[in-house]
Amino acid sequence: MSDFLAAAGVLLAAAACAASILIPAGRLRSLAMVVAIGLFPILILGDQWHTQQIVDLRDHGSRIVALLVIGAVVVGALVLAFRRWPLLMPLAIVAALPFRVPLHAGGDTANLLVPLYLVIAAAVVATLLRDWNSPPSSWSPRPLAWMLAAFVVLYAIQTLYSGDFSKGLQNICFFLVPFTVAYRLLREVVWDRRLLTLVLVVVGVEAAAFVLVGSVEYLTRSLFWNDQVIRSNEFHTYFRVNSVFWDPNVYGRYLALVIVVAMAALLWARDRRAFALLTALVGLLWLGLAETFSQSSFLALLAGLAVLAAVRWSWRWTLGVVVVGAIGAVLVVTLVGGSGKVNFSRLNIDTSGRANLVSGGIDLFGERPIQGYGSGSFQAAYSDHRTNKDIPVSVSHTEPVTIAAEQGLLGLFVYVALIVVALWTLASGIRGPPTLLAGRAAVLAAFVALLVHTMAYAGFFEDPITWVLLAVGASLAAAPRVRDSA
Repeated sequence: MSDFLAAAGVLLAAAACAASILIPAGRLRSLAMVVAIGLFPILILGDQWHTQQIVDLRDHGSRIVALLVIGAVVVGALVLAFRRWPLLMPLAIVAALPFRVPLHAGGDTANLLVPLYLVIAAAVVATLLRDWNSPPSSWSPRPLAWMLAAFVVLYAIQTLYSGDFSKGLQNICFFLVPFTVAYRLLREVVWDRRLLTLVLVVVGVEAAAFVLVGSVEYLTRSLFWNDQVIRSNEFHTYFRVNSVFWDPNVYGRYLALVIVVAMAALLWARDRRAFALLTALVGLLWLGLAETFSQSSFLALLAGLAVLAAVRWSWRWTLGVVVVGAIGAVLVVTLVGGSGKVNFSRLNIDTSGRANLVSGGIDLFGERPIQGYGSGSFQAAYSDHRTNKDIPVSVSHTEPVTIAAEQGLLGLFVYVALIVVALWTLASGIRGPPTLLAGRAAVLAAFVALLVHTMAYAGFFEDPITWVLLAVGASLAAAPRVRDSA
């Protein structure tokens, strides 16, 4: 019965996530969130029951009790804090976004967002206590909510025929379930100027601390973790740092997004002291970003800055500059090597093998164009169809290609529709009355930067920042239009 129960649990968790997005705030909505969060550890425990990590825990009951007690104490303390000071809930979610804890799952070391999971669990309990005796509120789901719910449900359905059901289940439990709930929690928050300012302070302080850690790594030529990056630094003329992050590209992505947010505040700053502090912050974070040598993060930063320029000044001039720059970049890549032809071998080397992954993913899509190989199956399908079995691979490093190979035209259609609806929601009316214009511009620019980064590194739906930006942007877009002086 285990396979049947796992499949039923995945579908039930996805349905609960969709319900938590679409149902009005109240007792029923809170119960849907509790079901989704409650199924998360049950499904993971069942999927990993025979792995060495779980076997070790089963043999040491005291460790299980200790972990449960610690988790309960942390969640309980957070529930009390969120009930007493509701403003702490969104700030705690934002503050927990970068932190991952390395755990063993499925034979590999998984860097899980354990602090974020605990914060979300506490927020769900606090919301349940708040709404248990409250009547349902009026709520009309927007197109973005429908698209998010459709994506989660479709992803769960397509795990049923996946070549790697376990990977699909883990993606649902570790990413889609908690992030969907976090989206709903943040969507109903009133994002005023005070809260947005506090968020900027939180991410700015954290990013500055990460840069300090990364700079120590750069100066000492030593990393705290990730043996793969440590070995690669031994063969490169440059030294990449990852700070407290596992991957330099993920670290670079985070810094690029914070730079974009800080630049939005800088462009609309009216106070001289704020202008100076933001300028210093941007300069510091740029130094940290340079130490990552993350090409995808540099591109993401440029994309975010282009959006800010379009909103702050002129979208026509910005579009012209972007088109000219894109043409120049294509010419450089096409003519690399001086032959006047596309040098695919050189391109694959410069992209660390990602060109082959993209072409392989396109081939997989061509073999099953309608339904794909199933959610989470890219690694298994790619390994079965390639000639070189020695190169490890998990995804194509290009989000649309991964989705096309795993979910076919069905998933690709929902993905494209979701992106279009998200951009429309975040940009709708942004050039109208300047209601928190800097905040709306920051969210839109950061979302575009994140989207561009996933074209070279993937991880769009697996990054909780995506869901936070969508929630904040949708909330700001739905806010009443009143003029704001700053």
